[in-house]
Amino acid sequence: MTRFRALTVGAAALAVLTALTACGTTGGTGGSTTAADQDISVDVGTDLSGKRICFGFSGSETEFWAAGIKSISDSLSAANATVIEHNSNEDPNRQLEQVRDCITQGVDGIIVIPEDGSSANTIIKEANDADIPIGIFNRPPASEDGAAIISVADNRDVAAQTVQYLADEAAKLGRPVQPLVMVGNLSDQNAVERRNGFYEIIDANPDLFLTPIEVQTNWDAATGQANLQAAMQANPNVDVLFTSSDFLFPQIQAVLEPLGKWKAVGEEGHVIMGGLDGDNRACGLIESGYIDATGVQDLFYEASALLDALGTAIQDGDSKPDQTIVDPGFALTAANFGDRSEDMWGCVITPPSS
Repeated sequence: MTRFRALTVGAAALAVLTALTACGTTGGTGGSTTAADQDISVDVGTDLSGKRICFGFSGSETEFWAAGIKSISDSLSAANATVIEHNSNEDPNRQLEQVRDCITQGVDGIIVIPEDGSSANTIIKEANDADIPIGIFNRPPASEDGAAIISVADNRDVAAQTVQYLADEAAKLGRPVQPLVMVGNLSDQNAVERRNGFYEIIDANPDLFLTPIEVQTNWDAATGQANLQAAMQANPNVDVLFTSSDFLFPQIQAVLEPLGKWKAVGEEGHVIMGGLDGDNRACGLIESGYIDATGVQDLFYEASALLDALGTAIQDGDSKPDQTIVDPGFALTAANFGDRSEDMWGCVITPPSS
């Protein structure tokens, strides 16, 4: 695959961010707009009248996926495309069959949020063999085999930015600290890169950090909560906690609160915490002081860039567009919240129902 970096947020995506009304089911920045009222479409860049687009996704268990699915669907509809949606409910074999069904129907383009990196490669090959352009949203394939438009965050760097802020806060304690990382499903390249970003900062500060405690979540809330509870029982003196996804904060609270460790910044017992995604809950928890930072994926930029590139490929008759669009992201912290909160998607939209 040919790779390039596209780092400038499109004007249409910025317009969406500006226009959306903030809500706050978990503590956003005000307002009362419901998810159903919000148009979170982005500019596709072309009119897709008469075009049929297959959109496959693996589930909407987090705010990021729910918002991404809604934004892509709204955007395709706004561009006058006929959208064929398929929810595989986290079953990669079912998703493959759904994509094959779309290919049999002769769709003009395919967009997939794959279950994992390996299944993404399989689906890309199916699209390539059928000469249908394909876009992969946010979860990249395991290898560079095949031709696809891939829109993804720089997960390692975003995680490293976030953990660096946690490290700076931890250094103020004036002693070695005990870190804990909640790791996602490592068949997902996003989870791998977020873990790598965490260890990049840990390894760069050997005098600050003790040996990290690693908690497996497999991107499952119940698994994450059970494993965190076991880890905290065995190691109650955790000072710094990084979760590879914001969606796990309710489980983290459920474990820490009975231990007297769910405390706001400045309170005795506060655990220095950060996450990654940039959802509405994380926005509220930074604002209220319970977490210190989160890494932000620019959902609207990733959707807009992907749809623009796919729409162009369809109009140009390019059946095998091949490029990677990288969202650099950033860390929203307690220190920069006042200046940058409106740049985080979770602070400006109501989370759609998952």
